[in-house]
Amino acid sequence: MILGPIFMILLLAVLIAAIVLIVRWVGGPSAGAALHRVPPERTALDILNERYARGEIDRDEYMQRKADLQD
Repeated sequence: MILGPIFMILLLAVLIAAIVLIVRWVGGPSAGAALHRVPPERTALDILNERYARGEIDRDEYMQRKADLQD
């Protein structure tokens, strides 16, 4: 009598675990795996070029900072 509910909970836990494993296997790599990748290293010049391309800084400021980085 006492073992019935315990076995039912155990069966449900195994069933849920199996469903989760199947979904992960079919779904491919998870979003969490993408978080562990090392992003490509960006240099200060790369960041400066991106800021200039987005229009965050004007040409004069871009040229000055670029010259400062190359010193």
